[in-house]
Amino acid sequence: MDLCHPDPAELSSGETQELQQIKWHRKQLLEDIQKLKDEIADVFAQIDCFENAEESRLAQKEKELCIGRKKFNMDPVKGIQYLTEHKLLTPNVQDIAQFLYKGEGLNKTAIGTYLGERDPFNLQVLQAFVDCHEFANLNLVQALSSMGAFDLGFEG
Repeated sequence: MDLCHPDPAELSSGETQELQQIKWHRKQLLEDIQKLKDEIADVFAQIDCFENAEESRLAQKEKELCIGRKKFNMDPVKGIQYLTEHKLLTPNVQDIAQFLYKGEGLNKTAIGTYLGERDPFNLQVLQAFVDCHEFANLNLVQALSSMGAFDLGFEG
């Protein structure tokens, strides 16, 4: 007798019933496995969609950051305003100072113009900007040089 494919004529009624039950459970298990495969495929599709959306969002953010830098280089106040409105920069003194300190893509004269404004907020940014620099053991010329020779627009 072949145990994998028994001859139904050789089985008792109880064995036939048990075989039918096993076949039914096998069918149910195969259906459950297919459902799990489909669910996994859906999850992977959602992950791909999420990753694509995230890449798109990052590309959009980088584009807006580039526009903000260009605006800043043309008009520093409007550039900072654009960057804060688009949530690329918070209106926090420290954050703006760090942004200017890093200076990625920013014109040094535009940075100097912004920091040289007499507005109380700009003066706070200037102080925070100076705090970003390390001046220990430097003379005045070295310290100014380490700041990148910004034209702060101060009148003599």
